Amino acid sequence: MHGIPQRKIKKAILPVAGFGTRFLPATKAQPKEMLPVVDKPVVQYLVEEAVASGIEEIIFVTGRGKRAIEDHFDVSYELEDTLVEKNKQDLLEVVQKISTLAKFSYVRQPIPLGDGHALLQAAHLIDDDESVLVIFGDCIYDSEVPASRQLIEAYEKYQTPIIGLSEVALEDVSKFGVVAGEKVSESDWKVTRIVEKPKPEDAPSRSVAVGKYIITNDVFKVLAGMESGKSGEIRLADAFDNMLEKGLPIHGRTLEGEWLDTGDKFNFLKTTIHFGLKHPEIGEKFRAYLKGLSL
Repeated sequence: MHGIPQRKIKKAILPVAGFGTRFLPATKAQPKEMLPVVDKPVVQYLVEEAVASGIEEIIFVTGRGKRAIEDHFDVSYELEDTLVEKNKQDLLEVVQKISTLAKFSYVRQPIPLGDGHALLQAAHLIDDDESVLVIFGDCIYDSEVPASRQLIEAYEKYQTPIIGLSEVALEDVSKFGVVAGEKVSESDWKVTRIVEKPKPEDAPSRSVAVGKYIITNDVFKVLAGMESGKSGEIRLADAFDNMLEKGLPIHGRTLEGEWLDTGDKFNFLKTTIHFGLKHPEIGEKFRAYLKGLSL
């Protein structure tokens, strides 16, 4: 297996079909992935991470009400003309760069039948001998080596599906899928099972899946054969379980860097503060403002 030169991972699937109910009413008419962290929508951070990791093609799995994502990554002639007229060259460059980040395609998930079902909607765009990066819409990483690049490196080493992991406090494990297995290096696991949202006392480890994966053709095959998993949906976690039961190998890579979750209000605000403090235009002013608050 290691003798065969593997195809480089050049495609990423971003499932963005969810409703974003935790952010209502803000998400009534706009996708949660388009909520801005400082001055950039969440989904753009994810696309930039993928592109910085060598990805050339981004496949969005969208649902109803997600047109804003398509518009964001498209060329906006009217806006560009206005910026040219007003001689706002720096902003023009910022806007023009977005549509040239990668090749973008869009597929629809008409009914929300689970994250595995969302991935199946894009399966026809992935070749049989090709593995693909998967990034879910609320997991931003601030790291020196892009998180996606770290996963691709793990895939190049093991040639198996890779689960992006982070270590969390024991009291937080019940919110996540937790991996069990053996550590094969400082940062890597050979996964033997995945326990969904266990009680802290039942958790096999503190390493949890963060929403970034490399999936192989085997994963698509398993997903395609699933009617619907334990929850009435087709879920990626169930596909991994199925593969592990058959003895197919899966690895996990603990990601270096700061995990910034944007999946709920509290963590979204934390992420905004994190990037606000690093922002070249407002960082210093913002820091001074925070220091002056009497809390």
